[in-house]
Amino acid sequence: MPSLASTKLALYLDLIRWNRPAGWLLLLWPTLSALWLAAGGFPGWHLITVFTLGTILMRSAGCCVNDVADRDFDKHVQRTAQRPVTSGRISTREALAVGAVLALAAFGLVLTTNTVTIAWSFAALAVALVYPYAKRYVSMPQAVLGVAFSFGIPMAFAAVTGEVPLLAWVLLIGNLFWVLAYDTEYAMVDRDDDLKIGMKTSAITLGRWDVSAVLSFYVIYLLIWSWVVAPRVSPLGWWLGVAAAAAQVVWHAALIRTRSRDGCFKAFRLNHWVGFALFAGVVVSYSVR
Repeated sequence: MPSLASTKLALYLDLIRWNRPAGWLLLLWPTLSALWLAAGGFPGWHLITVFTLGTILMRSAGCCVNDVADRDFDKHVQRTAQRPVTSGRISTREALAVGAVLALAAFGLVLTTNTVTIAWSFAALAVALVYPYAKRYVSMPQAVLGVAFSFGIPMAFAAVTGEVPLLAWVLLIGNLFWVLAYDTEYAMVDRDDDLKIGMKTSAITLGRWDVSAVLSFYVIYLLIWSWVVAPRVSPLGWWLGVAAAAAQVVWHAALIRTRSRDGCFKAFRLNHWVGFALFAGVVVSYSVR
């Protein structure tokens, strides 16, 4: 029979989605890409460690806040009804305490960088805290998530160069469209449940144009990143990465075409490979220069 400590640990790991790394990988690849672009190549193990661990910690903290904010909605959604906070196995106070500890640990990592990065970390935290409540008032809350999930990009540039250039903001805007694509796929999974409880999502707002919009978001993402990245790196490596990402987009189009729950959820879960393809393109491009 499991001990109380092991049971609690299992609940905490479930709370932060430890067995579902796709969530933090979606944040990690654009952040690491930004580190390489800001440094003009390998950025050093210190910054790689800070941003990798920081990404995992902040995504985990965000899960705690999100589950507390959505606890009364999640019980009506098939996919989320058994989450620890929603099911009452973890109290809201306990979940927020776990989130606070994780966020403080992430902030401790940021303190090893520079003052500009530290300053921007407060803006990143503010956006992350706003997102769970945007779903009640904003027709496309995925756009708010897009900003939150892209904030590692300006912070990466700040950590490497001590400033946030225009390039970082263009990359952020491009990445926002990728978030719109994959989180709309995610929202398509829960559309029927969200309509019943009055939740606002891009899948509901876009209606019958959802599939076309998702594919358009992917295209805009790839175009914006290629526009600003291709001139700065070796073309061969970059375009191979783009080709690999584009091939996955075609596959995702087939997965979501019928709007089935399983197809949309599979497309969402595998999206981190799209980001990895572009990251690999950046790394290879600098390696062969």
